[in-house]
Amino acid sequence: MTETHALYALLGALVLVVAWYLWRWITIERSRPATGPRRPSILDAVMSLVINFFDTLGIGSFAPTTAIFKLQKRMPDEQIPGTLNVGYTLPTLAQALIYTVLIKVEMLTLVSMIAAAVLGSWLGAGVVARLPRRGIQIGLGSVLLVAAVIFFSKGMGWSAAGGTTLGLTDGLFIAGIIGNFILGALMTIGLGLYGPCLILVSLLGMDPHGAFPIMMGSCAFLMPICSVRFIRAQKYNVRAAIGMAIGAVPGVLIAAYLVTQLDIKYLYWLVMIVALYASLLMLNSARKAEPIAEKATVG
Repeated sequence: MTETHALYALLGALVLVVAWYLWRWITIERSRPATGPRRPSILDAVMSLVINFFDTLGIGSFAPTTAIFKLQKRMPDEQIPGTLNVGYTLPTLAQALIYTVLIKVEMLTLVSMIAAAVLGSWLGAGVVARLPRRGIQIGLGSVLLVAAVIFFSKGMGWSAAGGTTLGLTDGLFIAGIIGNFILGALMTIGLGLYGPCLILVSLLGMDPHGAFPIMMGSCAFLMPICSVRFIRAQKYNVRAAIGMAIGAVPGVLIAAYLVTQLDIKYLYWLVMIVALYASLLMLNSARKAEPIAEKATVG
């Protein structure tokens, strides 16, 4: 199979996932009576546009959206994970389609790393779920902090990190597969894939642009299945999710244009910001979890 045929096959698979997801969402909701308003809010759409603009740059969308929902007291806490997954599945699929076309990553690298993340999510879920969340947060947060320092030095011209290739070979190829497998498994406990994958790909010597179709393609195959489970269980806010899905796609399109036009030296600074942001987020989560763990031990 040629690179072109493989690209068409991947795009075709993504389109089928989009169609399947929309069909399941609409079919399930039509089959039961409405339990609340479904007309989307303009504020939800605007919020989603802004947040997905930064999400497309690799910053992440779940943490800021969760913070906004908590401040607004929009829904019970148990509905937030489902709302995030359902509302942001379509923009994730759009991101994957757009970046797969715009950034020509070598197909063996792209498909292998996407498959590794999907396998990690399914096969590694049981193992990761038994690991101490706080330990994982501290470990990964520390690694990302080191990565932020590395890319800061790269941005200043002090050291080498990242590269110009759009594919991996030999040992780096194996390291990329193993790394994305682990990141896919870590998604099952709520650790986002975008930031860490962006760092992983850059540290392996690839052009940071190449991380975007890899990380978004990985999530595009993971999120729809998870989201349909939330929809079937009615564990999400329908109105918020529809508004988020509508507003997100324009934000994705705007950000996708900017990323593809961004000079690589500025992209190193973006990677550094993403790494620092993700590191501080994880270390802060670990710090907040400490009193709870101590209290549980005392009890």
